[in-house]
Amino acid sequence: MTILDFSVEGGVATIALDRPEARNALNLAMCEALLEAAGRAAADESVRVVFVRGNGPAFCGGADLKERTGMTHEWIRARRAKAFAAYEALEALPMPCIALVHGAAIGSGLEIAAACDFIVATPEATFRTPEAQRGTVGATQRLPRILGKRLAKDLMFTGRALGAEEARAAGFVSRLAADLDAVRDEIAASILKATPLALRLAKRSIDRGIELDPAGAKQAEIEALEEQLAAGQWMGKR
Repeated sequence: MTILDFSVEGGVATIALDRPEARNALNLAMCEALLEAAGRAAADESVRVVFVRGNGPAFCGGADLKERTGMTHEWIRARRAKAFAAYEALEALPMPCIALVHGAAIGSGLEIAAACDFIVATPEATFRTPEAQRGTVGATQRLPRILGKRLAKDLMFTGRALGAEEARAAGFVSRLAADLDAVRDEIAASILKATPLALRLAKRSIDRGIELDPAGAKQAEIEALEEQLAAGQWMGKR
């Protein structure tokens, strides 16, 4: 049974969660499939941009809670570790990775979207982190860094839904678009015009720099510039 679609066309890779009957609930098999798809995208030199989306009525309705019934603590730990690995693989992609979110992105779905470089959402999209309400722990790593500690705690403690417009205002969503296919094509066209090395170095510098002090962030950019010069690709020169 297909649980995830991975395709590459014209330098554009698409990772589509494909359990529509379960609102794309994340199970162990989907974690493994996400990890594999991210690895394939990273290893494919033709891929310039990756889009992550969900098939069916929702982006991702969260973790598959039914899968955990009767499982041991060891299995639960291993399952969580596999999910962490999948999120980190998306986050570590060297090329831009964009989440296209429609419907609900709950728990694990929010984590998947947050692991991407930015999010485009439909006006009807919603984001929730109900882990504490369900008696578990999760989504505590990226959300506070993106939204800030207080809003992240509000969402976690109450389980309330963050609407698309509020998510955009808070900086979690970059753009709202009724037609995700159209905005995907627009973004892909822009990225495909850019120099691949420059995009990869810019992404690396931002991701490294945000974790460093100003001096360290400056050094990360200088190192990227030196790498670009060494490759003979300054200002589009090849």
